[in-house]
Amino acid sequence: MSKEIDDKKYEQEHLDHVMGMIKDREKKLRKSIKTVEGEARDLNSHFFDDVKLDYDGYSTSMETALSIHQQQQLLTEREHDWQHSAKQLATVERLEKSPYFARVDFKENDASEPETIYIGLGSFADENDHFLIYDWRAPISSIYYDGKLGKVSYNSPEGEITVDMTKKRQFMIKDGKIVNMFDTNESIGDQMLLEVLSEKSSTQMKSIVTTIQQEQNKIIRNTSADLLFVQGAAGSGKTSAILQRIAFLLYRYRGNLTSSDVIMFSPNQLFNDYIKNVLPEMGEQNMVQMTYWQFVSRRLPGMNVENLFKQFEDKTANSDIGAFKDSVNFFNLVTRYAKHLNKRGVVFKNIMFRDKKKPYFDKEKIREIYYSYNQNYKLANRIDATREELIKMLNRKIAPEVRKKWVSQTIESLSKEQLNALYDRPDQEFDSEADEEKFLGRKIVIKALQPVFQKIRHNHFINMRAQYLSFLRAVPKMTDLSKWNISEDDWMKHVEEVKDSFRKHDIHMNDVSAYLYLYDLITGRRTDFEMRYTFIDEIQDYTPFQLAYLKYNFPRAKFTMLGDLNQAIFTKDESRSLLKQISGLFDPEKTDVVQLTKSYRSTKQITDFTKQILRQGEKIESFNRQGPKPVIWGRKTDEEAIVALQEILKANDAKHFTTAIITKDLAGAKFVHEQLAKHGQKATLIATANQRLVPGDLVVPSYLAKGLEFDAVVMWDASKENYHALDETQLVYTITSRAMYKLDIVYIGEKSPLLDIDPKTYDEK
Repeated sequence: MSKEIDDKKYEQEHLDHVMGMIKDREKKLRKSIKTVEGEARDLNSHFFDDVKLDYDGYSTSMETALSIHQQQQLLTEREHDWQHSAKQLATVERLEKSPYFARVDFKENDASEPETIYIGLGSFADENDHFLIYDWRAPISSIYYDGKLGKVSYNSPEGEITVDMTKKRQFMIKDGKIVNMFDTNESIGDQMLLEVLSEKSSTQMKSIVTTIQQEQNKIIRNTSADLLFVQGAAGSGKTSAILQRIAFLLYRYRGNLTSSDVIMFSPNQLFNDYIKNVLPEMGEQNMVQMTYWQFVSRRLPGMNVENLFKQFEDKTANSDIGAFKDSVNFFNLVTRYAKHLNKRGVVFKNIMFRDKKKPYFDKEKIREIYYSYNQNYKLANRIDATREELIKMLNRKIAPEVRKKWVSQTIESLSKEQLNALYDRPDQEFDSEADEEKFLGRKIVIKALQPVFQKIRHNHFINMRAQYLSFLRAVPKMTDLSKWNISEDDWMKHVEEVKDSFRKHDIHMNDVSAYLYLYDLITGRRTDFEMRYTFIDEIQDYTPFQLAYLKYNFPRAKFTMLGDLNQAIFTKDESRSLLKQISGLFDPEKTDVVQLTKSYRSTKQITDFTKQILRQGEKIESFNRQGPKPVIWGRKTDEEAIVALQEILKANDAKHFTTAIITKDLAGAKFVHEQLAKHGQKATLIATANQRLVPGDLVVPSYLAKGLEFDAVVMWDASKENYHALDETQLVYTITSRAMYKLDIVYIGEKSPLLDIDPKTYDEK
């Protein structure tokens, strides 16, 4: 025991020493920032005092320029000093809260004495550049996450290094005091994990740097794969691991990689809000973040792209046609069709000007220009050349247009202010009235033709909707639809439905990617070569087509895709073939698949319950954290069910839990929210993805709960009437696996057959 006390005393003294140095550094940095700010202010206010202003001769004005340049350089240097100090200060402030969380002792091959390092959220060195704390992302830190005691290797810039690890110690530090410390032989001791996991959930995700597991570390530090595919059970920490991976890559390639070279596609806006603090907590800026819906709809301002809500409620989609349009085969058909457009088949539309009946540029004329270029022109060159030709023709139309009657009428109707605005300068003079009229006429015509110019510049002479329909009509000639169980009649009927929705300016999710891809191929839209890393979360809700389209958009990026094939809400059974279809898009030699099977989110009781819901689920192991068994409440009427719900909420509120009542759809969420309000029970309805998560009780439709976690979950109305189709199994699993400590399931009438589970694993009330 006394050894433990001595150890703790030694560690506390070491911590006090490090904290003292951190505080000193903080004072110095604040002082230096103040000094630099003062100098910059001084430089700015006396900027022209020290500059020799002289406009007499060439040599002296040259001197003036040099003098200005020197002053600017000084200012830039000060700005740089300031930024550097500010960045260091941010790191020091982070370390002050909790300087480090681990200590590792190891011996290099020929060393007689072991070396000790401490690992924290950022690096910290003393005045002599001796490291007191190593950043968790530094190559040496990886031995803490990866190995048991004994021989362990890590990748350093010099190659692989093997050391003999003799001690691994974990700390929990609060306000400069060691609250808890333990030596462990495991990657991360269960004790440490249990402490961190037993904290309450919050409306924001936290960083998991202190508890990264060995499998998660493999994901974080992988730099070789072009495609890293992570299949992870609900609550296995895959999203956390991915955010730490982004932080690691920004650290590893700093100088060459910035957060704007990294893009993350997340399931919805709510989720973006949930994870927004994780990277800043580690001292990194957030990456570019958007949903796939935002990615496609921002390019179609004139169309309503089907959103999450509509997609979820859209029960009419023909699943065979849907599966075909979502496939990589369909992606390849678009590519083939575009090649054929080089010879014929592009659909053009007229460009109009003042006369609504007579085209300014006739579509037949545009087609003639487009196909007048020889065979070796690619589609992109063809459209560029057509655009150039149309702009030349437009320029030639200016002079004849100026002589038209509408122009002289416009000049006559202009007020004095409007006229003055057209002159190049107020005192402009002309040789004759005719010259003046010609000058003004030209200005008026150029302004009036601006919309025509914009239409040409933005390729609005291509009739994209008709073009896409023409592609859909060509599909039966290009492929054997019967292989997809689709008859030609059904297909043609479907094309008419697409045409109808186009008339209403609507476009379905399974048309939008193909529509944009075809547009990109025809117009040669530049893809994004800057993006270096693309992350896609909740991969099971993407279609192979969408993933192929993202790969086309970011041709130089390395992809990390993560998800849980057990939670496919939108693609349902299609998710099984997903991995097979997308693996064809990447080099198999450069594809790594990592499986995370251990679920850390929920208690053992909840994980053991939820994994039984899956008929053919991927393997899931529970983590040994104890809690109450899930409870199933059967009631006869809505009224009784609401009373039961209030009872649950009352018990949860007493424990200060954040409770999410998860309903199947939006109508259900609105109903529950209204009923609770009638009974004076406060709860926040989350009806759209753009809302914020707030503390307290929430009512959320299932498709917005993806990726989130809550202290307690109530699954509302798990009745046979509500959940009966076998393909809703994954939806039931997603809802129930959001719970960390407590899970209640309420049903009205008859219980859903999807909850046919071992009665020993739950209680009934």
